[in-house]
Parts: sequence; structure tokens; C-alpha cells
Amino acid sequence: MLKSVARVRFARPVVLVSALLALLAVSGCGINNVPTYDEAAKAAWSQVENQYQRRADLVPNLVETVKGYAKQEKDVLVQVTEARSKVAQMQLPKDILNNPQAFKQFQQNQDALSSALSRLMVVVERYPDLKSNQNFLALQSQLEGTENRISVARRDYIEAVQRYNTELRTIPGRWWAAMLYPDAKVKENFAAPAEAQKAPQVKF
Repeated sequence: MLKSVARVRFARPVVLVSALLALLAVSGCGINNVPTYDEAAKAAWSQVENQYQRRADLVPNLVETVKGYAKQEKDVLVQVTEARSKVAQMQLPKDILNNPQAFKQFQQNQDALSSALSRLMVVVERYPDLKSNQNFLALQSQLEGTENRISVARRDYIEAVQRYNTELRTIPGRWWAAMLYPDAKVKENFAAPAEAQKAPQVKF
């Protein structure tokens, strides 16, 4: 009787230790990678959205400042305003990271605004008074800083999505996703705009 009681008492710690070791082994083989990488990608996307919104918020003041010195540049100002409106009016679906069409539309709208702002900066070069205006200089500095932050945010998002998508497509992540995270889907990623893929034309 005493031996059986001793065996039971001895067996309990062994079972607990075995369960703990099994749990550590499972957690060490990537069972949590899918949700961990998913959250990292979502956090990186939030930074992308924040920086693009910051840029969109700067545009109205920038346009008004330029307009005060370069009213005759109406076409460029209209292009910037319209591009900014498309960005502001786009309703982003909750599944945008898994929605190729919505993601592509988002990128196209943002690229259009980038292109319009670039044309506006070229126009500004014709107006020395505008280039020396303190309000414009402050806005230009903020815009340049925001563009840099956008580049960093996009880079971080691209890396986070690459890590997440790779986990879903390779073993053992693929197995864990099939068994434990069936709703996990490959996320969309940024592509270089069409203009960037064209070779520059050099004319003499």
C-alpha cells in the first residue's frame, strides 16, 4: 500500500515535468509564429497608414501656400487636390491586406498623389519668392520628412509581410496554419509603381 502511494506521489511530478517539456518543445518549433508574424505585419501596416495620412494632412496647406504665389499653375494644383481627394475618399476595407483589388487601388491612389506632389515641387522651382517663403519652407520640410517616414514604414511592412507569407508557405508553419490558424491568409505587398519600372530616357 505504501509503495503504491509513493509511486503515485512520484508519478505526479514526472507527469508535470513531462507536460512542461512537451509544451516547451511545441512552443519552440514555431507554433506561435503565424499569429506573431501576423500581428507584426498589422502593426507595420498601421505605421504605413499613419504616415500616408500625415502626408495627406499636409497637402491642403501646401496647395494654398503655392496658390498664393503661383495661381497660373492651376493644372498642377488641381492634379494635387484631386489626387489628395481620392486618397481621402477611399474607404479601406478591413480585409485590405488580404484583398488584392483594394490593396492595388490603395497603392495606385497613393502613387498618384506622390506623382502629383513631385510635379508640384518642379513647378515651385520657377518661383524664387515662394521658395523663400517661411511657411512654404516649413511645409516642404515636413513633407520631405514624411516622405522619408513613408519609405521606412513601407520597408518595414514589406519585411514583415515577407516573413509572415514565408511562414504560411513553408514547413512547419504551413502545417501549424492548417491545423490551428485556418483563417490565416497570405497578405498583399507593395509593388514598384509602373513609372519606376520604365528605363529613363536620356536626350541630348
